[in-house]
Amino acid sequence: MRFFNTTGPVVPADHYCVPPLERLDLAELVRLLHDKRYFVLHAPRQSGKTTVLLAFRDLINAGGEYQCVYANFEAGQAMHEDMDAAMRAILYELASRAQEAGDGFLEEAWPAILGRAGAGNALGGCLSQWATNADKPLVVLIDEIDSLVGNTLLSVLRQLRSGYDRRPTAFPHSIVLCGLRDVRDYRIESGGSPFNIMATSLRLGDFSRRQVEALLAQHVEETGQDFAPAAVQRIWNRTRGQPWLVNALASEACRAGEADRDRSRAIREVDVEDAEERVILRRQTHLDQLADKLRQQRVRRVIEPILSGGDKQEFSARDLEYARDLGLVAQDVPLRIANPIYAEVVPRELTLAAQEGLTQDAAWYVTAAGALDMPKLLAAFQEFFREHSEHWSERFLYQEAWPQLLLQAFLQRVVNSGGRIEREYGLGRGRTDLLVLWRHAGVARKFVVECKLRRARDGLDAVVRKGAEQTAAYMDRCGAESGHLIVFDRSPDRSWEEKVFRRTERIGIATVTIWGM
Repeated sequence: MRFFNTTGPVVPADHYCVPPLERLDLAELVRLLHDKRYFVLHAPRQSGKTTVLLAFRDLINAGGEYQCVYANFEAGQAMHEDMDAAMRAILYELASRAQEAGDGFLEEAWPAILGRAGAGNALGGCLSQWATNADKPLVVLIDEIDSLVGNTLLSVLRQLRSGYDRRPTAFPHSIVLCGLRDVRDYRIESGGSPFNIMATSLRLGDFSRRQVEALLAQHVEETGQDFAPAAVQRIWNRTRGQPWLVNALASEACRAGEADRDRSRAIREVDVEDAEERVILRRQTHLDQLADKLRQQRVRRVIEPILSGGDKQEFSARDLEYARDLGLVAQDVPLRIANPIYAEVVPRELTLAAQEGLTQDAAWYVTAAGALDMPKLLAAFQEFFREHSEHWSERFLYQEAWPQLLLQAFLQRVVNSGGRIEREYGLGRGRTDLLVLWRHAGVARKFVVECKLRRARDGLDAVVRKGAEQTAAYMDRCGAESGHLIVFDRSPDRSWEEKVFRRTERIGIATVTIWGM
């Protein structure tokens, strides 16, 4: 029986899958191939790049006009700046893959070519002699190209360029470079333009809504276990089609508890919600690698204003392209985190150390009946912020967003025991919206917490009025039972007596509690 795949390339015999070549414009791929083009295919990690490359290889070889070989150059990464060792690993991989495809030429030839030509010319020499001796025009698909570093990457790209004018009789007819990033980012690292022969750069996108539904339908067809419409909607809403997330949520929801034992029981929305929390808490490799990128300065410059909701923009177009290539930021406007699960993971990762340093116990803020006392919780945070904010501000890498991150760390530590937080934020929104959900008596109770910054030039009444209106609107949209507006005053000239207050505002039928700090 097939299952949802979260590790490695998709094997259609083993895994539910979206047909790989449906995810790109196949006619364009074929045209580029026939036109002897060299081009780039890129997408974030675990988006299905390798699966697409292998499917394209099989399609090419089935046509009989070309000989196509796939190779993964990641082995060269481990050698770092040892170009000789890296080139040896690359050539061994290329020869091994060709041998598997029934072509043993490189297996015999590459050691001698490396010995004569040296690391700086061996790849070009091997490709030239291989293409010359091949029975058909040669097509090479190179995966994980941007895992190579420094001079090794630069040398590989330049050797590919050096033989371009000799194709197709004495160099590969077509070459595809595949990795996380667009070739424009290679130029930044190499300091030059070593691959200006590129015809185009194609990005493998996320699943569409239709493709997500089709993937889930394969499980329904093979097991008889249905996904409730609300569960399907939840998977789409929370992942926005990111392939690994879709498979991870579906797999976890289907394999947990009763759903795993009783296939007659449909997967419900609550099953997907619980699955999401387990996936996040496990910090699996996909999410851990994503979180690791947050420490990079070029990523911080893009993500920080999104988290703070401010309009301060210090990132360049290259920074933004890089963040999008990593899959952290959505491809379209407005500028925002790519999907709600990543929007959850980012602040959790940035506040992980802070959570460990907090001593708050959920028991203090939960009533005897098991309900969350949100006013008591926020009053405790207000007191904590007044006493300790100066000390805690130094602990956050993202200085522009540290008040919001500290609040989220405080809340997260408490709600981990029986609830969750959903987050909305973005560049220029002027606020961060948090929706705290707490299960009590079989019902998910909802509390809106909105954060706004008051700067030195801002009048308090205007900030409170606008923030209260936004909070009330968010309460109405979410069906929340209470709403709270946190106003962080960043002015060094105002005293804590001026900054700290608590009051309520009536907006239509909604009552919003304002917390100054």
